[in-house]
Amino acid sequence: MTAGANRGGERLHAIVLAAGKGTRMRSDRPKVLHALANRSMLGHVLAAVQEAGAARLAVVVEPGREDVVREIERLAPGAGIHPQAERLGTAHAVLAARASLEGGQDVIVAFGDTPLVTAETYARLRAPLREGAAVAVLAFEAADPTGYGRVLTEGGRVLAIREEKDASQEERAVRLSNAGLMALSGAHALSLLERIGNDNANREYYLTDAVALAAGDGLSVAVVPVDEAEAQGVNDRVQLSQAEPRIQARLRRAAQLGGADADRARDGVFFSVDTILGRDVVVEPHCVFGPGVVIGDGCTIRAFSHLHDARLMEGADIGPHVRLRGGAVLEAGVHLGNFVEI
Repeated sequence: MTAGANRGGERLHAIVLAAGKGTRMRSDRPKVLHALANRSMLGHVLAAVQEAGAARLAVVVEPGREDVVREIERLAPGAGIHPQAERLGTAHAVLAARASLEGGQDVIVAFGDTPLVTAETYARLRAPLREGAAVAVLAFEAADPTGYGRVLTEGGRVLAIREEKDASQEERAVRLSNAGLMALSGAHALSLLERIGNDNANREYYLTDAVALAAGDGLSVAVVPVDEAEAQGVNDRVQLSQAEPRIQARLRRAAQLGGADADRARDGVFFSVDTILGRDVVVEPHCVFGPGVVIGDGCTIRAFSHLHDARLMEGADIGPHVRLRGGAVLEAGVHLGNFVEI
């Protein structure tokens, strides 16, 4: 069962904002196509919102980025693709996918550069809408809130999200910080977004202003807590390198819960998101699993081995220092010793 299977996911839409240039990456590749565990950041987000129950996806992209379009078509066939010619703020970007707002369905707004947010968190973000909230925002208690929008509350009510450039000194002292992701009820989403103005320091249309508008209308706004590390966006290669170990820890834990002895020493084993490990598989340190690797029950992968698009049948024992290239298949019980390449 997916995370959203019992939450009315058939009426849930998701809009993923993926039009940023990512200049801080210093790369010819769009930021959202940079990879973690051999899956693009955009791919992680698309997978998570679909697992959370989004039956319809819309992705806002930079015009002319056919590489991004191909990635969307590969990972989410049927998703709407909406170019954002001008960058006038996050609310303006969401309205580029207006068709996803006109049917009255609840909508989650996600970002293509927040790849650590899980399907469970997206489902939690949507949940308050089913209890009557007009808006739900994802927020965390920041160790250092500098640079984040602050979630302003009074007497338990959410009043607004204030961007730091527009915040007073008192508001900047607030540690409850906006993670960026938001869910809006189908009954109110379009009307709130269409009323957002650009009277702020950046002259942009902020998605976060939907909170103050909803509160001013007497509508309920919910705050959904999330761990700061999970909400972390990726803007440069330093942050990308910080996100990779978190993804790897999740994959290692899933493998271990599935019955594999997957690098208990946590010493440099790299998994791809599609790596499949059977029961009682032993993985020694410093192994790399590229895309398309399937390991049968009872296999041993010894240290410093590198596998790509390879399949091992039950009981195979390889390494150390084995290289399996694309298409390699080892039958049950095969043993490969040191420094073998297939």
